[in-house]
Amino acid sequence: MIYTLCLVLFMVGLYGVLVKKNIIKIVLGLIIMEYAVNLFLIFLGYRIGGVAPIITRGADLVEFTKNSVDPLPQALVLTSIVISLGVIALMVALCIRLYERYGTFDITEMRRLKG
Repeated sequence: MIYTLCLVLFMVGLYGVLVKKNIIKIVLGLIIMEYAVNLFLIFLGYRIGGVAPIITRGADLVEFTKNSVDPLPQALVLTSIVISLGVIALMVALCIRLYERYGTFDITEMRRLKG
């Protein structure tokens, strides 16, 4: 059920990227797709009733590995959030420059105005 939510969210973003003609809506679609992938990675590492992956003295290693949450997806998501912030800033800067040059956010108009 949870993975279906990630798939639906990804498909909404993919729809925005493939169908929309407005650059701002395309950027928002890409952002939604990035969040869907991050959510999927977080759900992969989640375990119901899981504990933080911090081992203490005298803890049983077998029981610890059964109950601890995987920290790798969390680290990947943190890295992904930082990278996506830079990508979003670049996309917004490109949108601003395209609007300054063409005076519109519509892709079809930009293609038609190409000189």
